[in-house]
Amino acid sequence: MLGDDVLQAFAAALNVEDSPIGRDILEQLVENARIAREEQRPICQDTGVAAIRVELGQDVHLEGGRLDDAINDGVRRGYGEGYLRKSIVRHPLDRVNTGDNTPASLHVELVPGEQVRIAVLPKGGGCENMSRFKMLTPAAGAEGVRAFVLDCVREAGPNPCPPTVIGVGIGGTFDGSAWLAKRALFRPVGSVSPDPIMAALERDLLEAVDETGVGPSGLGGRTTALAVHIEWAPCHITSLPVSVCFNCHAARYREAVL
Repeated sequence: MLGDDVLQAFAAALNVEDSPIGRDILEQLVENARIAREEQRPICQDTGVAAIRVELGQDVHLEGGRLDDAINDGVRRGYGEGYLRKSIVRHPLDRVNTGDNTPASLHVELVPGEQVRIAVLPKGGGCENMSRFKMLTPAAGAEGVRAFVLDCVREAGPNPCPPTVIGVGIGGTFDGSAWLAKRALFRPVGSVSPDPIMAALERDLLEAVDETGVGPSGLGGRTTALAVHIEWAPCHITSLPVSVCFNCHAARYREAVL
């Protein structure tokens, strides 16, 4: 089921989309979302990897077992009781399905306080497969980042089921950059970076992405992305890591605070 942020992004896209095919696809996405909400059905058959972000308050003490075991038990029950498609294989080469969509992709961050925030993002395979990383030279700067993101969008074409939400991770390290891009997808669709430099780059990238003409379902139009979200981190003086991670139009997301 889609959140109000995604539905509002669809409505905004319909106001500006001038391609008849693009408008028709957007209208179908809105209708699909309505049916999924009213009939309590998955909006897409690919219910994906359970990507889970936990913000663990440093004053919290967890008892009764391991956190990852509890998370995976929740995924197991949720995908089983919800009759959601199980898409996880136990080994990347023998390809035997685990049968319960575990293990989850779990990231735990230590934060101040005495609460636990759990966010769940079912991440489909089509959009995940379009993820890309590149180590730019520092001299490439914002223009280099912009060019790389646009190359990724053009290469991806219809594969991530546009209109997409695009997460961009800038800085950090090889591995850290990828998590920044994925973490950006946990933000409400259309939210703005608190960093003014990145906020301006988000606006510029969204406009440039839509100008590629990929459009809804890759069939042409103005609406190639619903949002571009950037997360960043400090990095080495010789490095400018950049990662791009797509989420499809079925940008499903829920969170809870314990």
